[in-house]
Amino acid sequence: MSPAGCPHVSGFKVENWKQNLRLIYQCFVWTGSTETRKRKAKSCVCHMCGAHLNRLHSCLYCVFFACFAKKHIHEHARNKRHNLAIDLLYGGVYCFMCQDYIYDKDMEQIAKEEQNKAWKMQGMGERYSTWEPTKRELELLRHNPKRRRITANCTIGLRGLINLGNTCFMNCIVQALTHTPLLRDFFLSDRHKCEMQSISCLVCEMSQLFQEFYSGHQSPHIPFRLLHLVWTHARHLAGYEQQDAHEFLIAALDVLHRHCKDDNGKKANNPNHCNCIIDQIFTGGLQSDVTCQVCQGVSTTIDPFWDISLDLPGPSTPFWPLSPGGDGSGLNGESHINGATTLTDCLRRFTRPEHLGSSAKIKCSGCHSYQESTKQLTMKKLPIVACFHLKRFEHSAKLRQKITTYVSFPLELDMTPFMSSSKDCRLNGQYQQTVDPFNNDNKYSLFAVVNHQGTLESGHYTTFIRQHKDQWFKCDDAIITKASIKDVLDSEGYLLFYHKQFLEYE
Repeated sequence: MSPAGCPHVSGFKVENWKQNLRLIYQCFVWTGSTETRKRKAKSCVCHMCGAHLNRLHSCLYCVFFACFAKKHIHEHARNKRHNLAIDLLYGGVYCFMCQDYIYDKDMEQIAKEEQNKAWKMQGMGERYSTWEPTKRELELLRHNPKRRRITANCTIGLRGLINLGNTCFMNCIVQALTHTPLLRDFFLSDRHKCEMQSISCLVCEMSQLFQEFYSGHQSPHIPFRLLHLVWTHARHLAGYEQQDAHEFLIAALDVLHRHCKDDNGKKANNPNHCNCIIDQIFTGGLQSDVTCQVCQGVSTTIDPFWDISLDLPGPSTPFWPLSPGGDGSGLNGESHINGATTLTDCLRRFTRPEHLGSSAKIKCSGCHSYQESTKQLTMKKLPIVACFHLKRFEHSAKLRQKITTYVSFPLELDMTPFMSSSKDCRLNGQYQQTVDPFNNDNKYSLFAVVNHQGTLESGHYTTFIRQHKDQWFKCDDAIITKASIKDVLDSEGYLLFYHKQFLEYE
C-alpha cells in the first residue's frame, strides 16, 4: 500500500456510505445493547460453512459474512469484485486488492465514534484514552523540528556512569534497568504520575535518569541523586562500602514498586495484587508442590518472585550429575564444553523434586498425620523479564568464599521445560519434548549480563548490555566499549537478564 493510503476506498465512498458503515459497526461490530449482542451472535455466521469463528469478516458492499481463516471471504471478494471487508471482532477494514488491513481517516473516525457509543451503552465509558497533543506540545514540536533517527549503528542510550566511591554495584544495575525495553518505553512516554514529593520519589528519579540516558549526551552521568534516594529508602545500603549488586537490584525494585501506583490508584504494597509497571515486567509466579509420600496428596502454593537464585557447584558442593542419557545439549542450544555446567543444568536442578527427609515431616491434609514428603518448584507464571541470580557468594559457618565456576548460558532461552504445565513431560528429571516446537510463548532473549571480578572482600562489577540485535557493549562505570557476542558468552556471569520474545496483549 502506498503512503497515500489505499486507492480502492474511493469506490466504496458513494451515496450514503457513512450511514451504511455506521450501521455495520452498530449491528455487527461494536454491539452496545444486550439485544444487538444477541442479534450479532445469532446472525454472524459464515454464509459458506456456517462457522461462528475463524475470523469472520463482513463484505462492505453487500450483506455477506464469511470466514477469513478458510478464505471464504476471499472467494466472495474474487467472484463479486467486492474489494473491502470488515473484521467483525476488531473492526479493521481489509482490502483484497492491497492484501492488507488499511487505514482511512474518515472510516477510522466513524469506527471510533461508534465504539465509544457502544462502550457508553454498556456503562464502561471510554475504555482506552487516546493521546492528542496539547497546544503546548504542538508549540514545542514546532520549535523543535529536529528528530533523532534510530539506525542500526545508533548509540543513543549508551552513557557511562561516574563511580561515586565503590558504587559500581549500583551503576551495573542502572545500566541493566535503563536497557530493559518495556521499562524504557514506560519512562520515555512519561507514564509516571507522582503523588509523592518528587524530591523523595525514586520513580521520578528513574524517569529523569532515562531522560538523561536517551538525551543524546555522551559525557558520563553523575547519579548522585539516585545514590542519595537509595540511601534514604534502603538504609542497609547506605555508606560508601562495596555492596552486592543482586541485593541492590532487589532493594531498587522494592522501592520502585512501593513508589509506583497501580491502575486502581492504590499504592502498590503487595506483589501479589499489584499492577504497577515493576510488577508487570518483573513479577512471576513460583509454584511449590509438596507431595505426601504415603497418600500422594499434593499441597500447592504459588508465590511471587522478582528473580530466581540458582545454586552453583563449587569446592564445597560437588558437581551434580548432568542430565541422564547424554550431555543435555538438546535444550536451548547449550553444550557442555569440557564438562562445563549450563544455565539449563542449574534450572533443572532448581525444578527437580527434592526429598525433604524424616527431619522435615509435614502434616498431610489427607493422612491427617506428619509424613515424609517431596517438594518441587516450577514456574506457574513467567515474568516479561526473567532475572537469574547465580549464587557465586557462599556464606556459611565454616566458609566464606566466591564460587568462580564457569556457567554456560545461551542467547536464546526456552523456559517451557521448567513450567508447571510441563511436569508431566519429565522422565527421571529429563524433559521429554512433546509440546509444539513452534510455540514461542516461553522463549526469551538475553539482553544484559552483570559480572563480578575479584574476591569476596574486594571486587568490581561491570555489565554487558545489548543495544541492538547482536550489538553488545561493556559498561565499566564511566567507560563504555564495544563487545563481541563471544565476550558476553565467555564471561563468568552473576546476574543474567532475559526478555520475553513475544508478549501477550492484555
